Amino acid sequence: MAESRPTIILRRPGAPPAAPTATGDDGGKAASAVGVQPPVESPPPVAPKPAPEPAAKVTEEEVADDDQMVHLRTKVHETLIPALELPTGTSMGKLNEQMVRQHAEVIMKQILDQEGVPLSAKRRAVLLEEVMDEVVGYGPIQSLLDDPTISEVMVNAPDEIFVERKGKVVRAIKRFNDDEHTRRIIDKILAPLGRRVNERTPIADGRLPDGSRVNVIIPPLALKGSSITIRKFSKSPLTDQDLVDKGSMTAQMRDFLKACVEARLNVIIAGGTGSGKTTLLNVMSSFIPKDERLVTVEDAAELQIHQPNLVSLESRPPNIEGEGQVTIRDLVRNALRMRPERIVVGECRGGEALDMLQAMNTGHDGSMSTVHSNTPRDTISRLETLAMMSGLELPIKVLSKQIASAINIIVQQARLSDGSRRVTYVTEVQGMEGETILLQDIFVHEQKGIDSEGKVIGEMKPTGFRPKCVPQLIAAGCKLPPGLFT
Repeated sequence: MAESRPTIILRRPGAPPAAPTATGDDGGKAASAVGVQPPVESPPPVAPKPAPEPAAKVTEEEVADDDQMVHLRTKVHETLIPALELPTGTSMGKLNEQMVRQHAEVIMKQILDQEGVPLSAKRRAVLLEEVMDEVVGYGPIQSLLDDPTISEVMVNAPDEIFVERKGKVVRAIKRFNDDEHTRRIIDKILAPLGRRVNERTPIADGRLPDGSRVNVIIPPLALKGSSITIRKFSKSPLTDQDLVDKGSMTAQMRDFLKACVEARLNVIIAGGTGSGKTTLLNVMSSFIPKDERLVTVEDAAELQIHQPNLVSLESRPPNIEGEGQVTIRDLVRNALRMRPERIVVGECRGGEALDMLQAMNTGHDGSMSTVHSNTPRDTISRLETLAMMSGLELPIKVLSKQIASAINIIVQQARLSDGSRRVTYVTEVQGMEGETILLQDIFVHEQKGIDSEGKVIGEMKPTGFRPKCVPQLIAAGCKLPPGLFT
């Protein structure tokens, strides 16, 4: 039996509005199609308030995504798509959003009337925005991506969405209908990138149009359902003063690190996932003189470096046939042929660590990179392990000498228990003693406890040791404030 569908009258943008008839159902529908309120058969006890402006977003906490809203959103969306009469292959990003909104409003009103569902003005506004997000956005997670207070969106399962706000991970009210719904949004994210996921390639990385980094993984590897992780791209990059004001570092640390960059010392920024390594790398890159040529190499482009003479390189995964892959190591090797004065590697996670160390040892002073590790001493061990992944069977002593001669400063970044991100160590690599690399802490963060609100109580202070690199900083013309290390 054919399912009954609501009567839909659509008007393309630019077409003259149809003249409403004076009476009858047709007149009401025509008036609705052009945005004019039709006569109400049974007026409500309270006069209707004017509809909110489309641009006014309602936050996801204001209205819960309950079963009724999910049902209505799905029905309006399923009716809207064929009504738009989209040609095959039409990109949703190229749709006229105002046209879609006009059609969605008409269809939503008719479905609500048909089902006899009384919705408040706020819930109507939320329903309309959710339908718009389904058509021209990324569905339930679009409002989370639009929220400037959210730094990361994590979809564990269709009904499990978590976000990070101000360093704290909390569960969001939004949810997908089912795993098929999640997969549809995943395909929408990956299609413009020329990638897709299936049983053969169940994992994919990419970037959203605004630069945010996205990772997806689907069943059977993801047991609870398709998973999406999005690290949002900051539209306004933090400055060194922002980090000082937020307590991520002290003005003394900032002055010392700025001098290290200007004097062309090689710096490694280390820390765990989400500790703020990329943000700190962005800030330290801003200290590079504007007349130097810089080449950046990244797995997924995240760095926001405003350098006049800049070349940004990004790796490429293999295609569906398993061909065409370009690794970080390939790009680091190629960067050496591009006459760089400095090389910035977004993150070392494999054999490219050895290529980077060799570059630092062969005239590309002032280079920087990040690695995953917990302490400065762990950073040395991590670099040794990564260098051994290059495939060259080098003795550990040779690798240690390479590291000791290439790396000057290790900056340790950490995400503390209260969600704050702070520089916990600024450590100098002082060479070799026997087979051991000598490290000397210049600045440290001492955690003293946690207050009644859960905030970490700590202090960043110099250790009192004068770095061996100070003569090099002075020779480079860097002016160090008096008492910097005391």
